[in-house]
Amino acid sequence: MSPKKDLRLDTIAISVGRPPHGPDAPLNPPIALSSTFHAGGGVGYGRYGNETWSALESAIGAFEHGSTLVFSSGMAAISAVFSILPIGAVVTASHQGYSGVMTLLGSLHTSGKIEVRFVDISNTEEVLTALPGTALLWVESPTNPTLSVADLPRLISAAKAQGCGVAVDNTFATPLVQQPLLMGADIVVHSVTKYFAGHSDVVMGSLSTADPALLARLEDARKFGGGIPGPFEAWLALRGLRTFPLRFERAQESAMEIARRLSAHPKVAEVHYPGLPDDPNHVRAASFMKGFGAVLSFSLHAGAAQADKVCESSSVITYATSLGGIESLWERRRRWANESVSVPESLIRLSVGCENVEDLWEDILQSLENA
Repeated sequence: MSPKKDLRLDTIAISVGRPPHGPDAPLNPPIALSSTFHAGGGVGYGRYGNETWSALESAIGAFEHGSTLVFSSGMAAISAVFSILPIGAVVTASHQGYSGVMTLLGSLHTSGKIEVRFVDISNTEEVLTALPGTALLWVESPTNPTLSVADLPRLISAAKAQGCGVAVDNTFATPLVQQPLLMGADIVVHSVTKYFAGHSDVVMGSLSTADPALLARLEDARKFGGGIPGPFEAWLALRGLRTFPLRFERAQESAMEIARRLSAHPKVAEVHYPGLPDDPNHVRAASFMKGFGAVLSFSLHAGAAQADKVCESSSVITYATSLGGIESLWERRRRWANESVSVPESLIRLSVGCENVEDLWEDILQSLENA
């Protein structure tokens, strides 16, 4: 089912990716459990297409205003993007972001497959200086885990003027906050695991683009790289996506309130959340983003051991790595060896879920006291 052009995103979440209407037609798409197809059609083989994938792809594509491919994980989707670059191509990317991407970029750079220019993505002039000769500008904004915000409208415009491709990881912001393809980006990436699926039971990724030729190259990368999702996982992700706007709205509202309260707590040294008026990214974020997201991070005056103790002491917030689920999660990010050294040792990333905000706050207070 194709969306009407005038539908809002929260209606699109519920409406798109449904089977055709008709008497006794099912409301939900089936789980297409087949690896083999009769000859003569457009699919050909189970690694090339699946009815359940297509339903999810149409829904994500309607959010991001582009054609979409789903992958077995966010990293599989990201790897597909880098795989279509020529050997030695220059990638300009943030020196801080999702640790899996930072590790992959570092490995590709060390091996000589690509050249990576690492920049502070929130420093617009630094990024612009690095652009000449760049084949792909890789932007994650807000960044993981310190919530730095890139000037997407300016960076995308400048990159395209120089003939650079632009890919944006939109996992933190989601299309409810920003839609990079409408700003001129070539590719939008999502960890579908996070806000779209939203229930901590699916690992999946997606790529969206408005360029048919680029879509064909990325689809070949999926076909022959083999990073295909399972149909059951795609069905679960689509079911989760139906409530995505409701979950995100609730979580974003709570994140703002918790960020305000944390910024006044005596044990907290710094809060990173672009929704706070005194956050260094606030003015920029407010200029083009439609919200500030549901992830925040904060550093303690104390050290790493005390930050670990905070995370271990919670009873409502779950101590785990990931984000975007209906449940709140937190962790000290530098517990991971591949996290950027620019991240403070005591920084805790908090993905705010849909619990009652007062229960969350009481849990945070008790955990801070235990530290």
